[in-house]
Amino acid sequence: PMAALPAAGISETFSRLKQQGKVALIPYITAGDPDLKTTAEALKTLSNSGADIIELGVPYSDPLADGPVIQAAATRALSRGTNFNKIAAMLKQTIPHLSCPIALFSYYNPILKRGVESFMTALREIGIHGTSRVDCSSGLVVPDIPFEETEILRKEARNNNIELVLLTTPTTPLARMRDIVEASQGFVYLVSSVGVTGVRASVSERVKSLLNEIKRETSKPVAVGFGISKPDHVKQIVEWGADGVIVGSAMVKLLGEAKSAEEGLKELEIFTRSLKA
Repeated sequence: PMAALPAAGISETFSRLKQQGKVALIPYITAGDPDLKTTAEALKTLSNSGADIIELGVPYSDPLADGPVIQAAATRALSRGTNFNKIAAMLKQTIPHLSCPIALFSYYNPILKRGVESFMTALREIGIHGTSRVDCSSGLVVPDIPFEETEILRKEARNNNIELVLLTTPTTPLARMRDIVEASQGFVYLVSSVGVTGVRASVSERVKSLLNEIKRETSKPVAVGFGISKPDHVKQIVEWGADGVIVGSAMVKLLGEAKSAEEGLKELEIFTRSLKA
C-alpha cells in the first residue's frame, strides 16, 4: 500500500504558504561542494534561515542546463568523490533535522545508470528514514529529459510518493507546455530565460507573460528559476505572481568562493535572510 504523503511535502508547503499569502523561497546548492559535511550543514543553515523548500543538485560531469558557477561546483564535488550513494547517506542523517522538504535536482544520466526504479526507491528511503514524524517527502527535478520520455519517471515517482517536478521554458510550444503543466507534480518549474543557469543583471519581462500563460492553464504553484540572484529579482518575480522563487548560482557561488566552510555558511545565512526580507 502507498504510504500517506508526509505532513510537509512540496505540495503541502506551497498550500500552507498560499494560505499565509507568502511565496516559497527555494535555494539550490550542489551536493559535495566543498564537501558533503559542509552540504549537510548548509542544508540545516538554509532550513533555519527561511528556506521553504531546498533544491539539492546531484553533481554531474556534463550539466547541459548549468552555467559556469554550478558547473565548477559540480566539478569540485565530483573530484572529491561525491556520488549518489554518499549523498543519500548524508541526506538520511540530515533530513530529520530539517523543517522543509528537499527536491533533488538530477540529470537523467545518473538516474538511468542506477535504473529508474532503484533510483526512485532510494529517494523514497532517504525521505522517510530515521524519523517517526515524517518531515520531508522528496521531490525530483530532472532538467534534461524530453517530456515524451518522462512516462517511466512519472510512474515510478507515483509508486514511491515522490513529486516529479517538470520544467517549462520560454521556447516551449503552448501545446507541450499544457502537457507539462498537467503532468508536473509539486509545482511547475518555469525556466526564466533561454540558456543556462547563472547570475544575471535582471529578470526578463517575458517571465511575466509566461507566468500568466501557465496560470491560465493550471492552479498548481509555479516557481521561477535560472538567473535569479538578488532581493530585487525576487521582489519583481513575486509581484508578477509567482508562487516560488528558485535561487541557485548565487548560493553556490557563496559556498564555493568562501575562504572557509564556516565563512561560507555564515554568508549563506545572511544572503538567505536577505532574500526572505
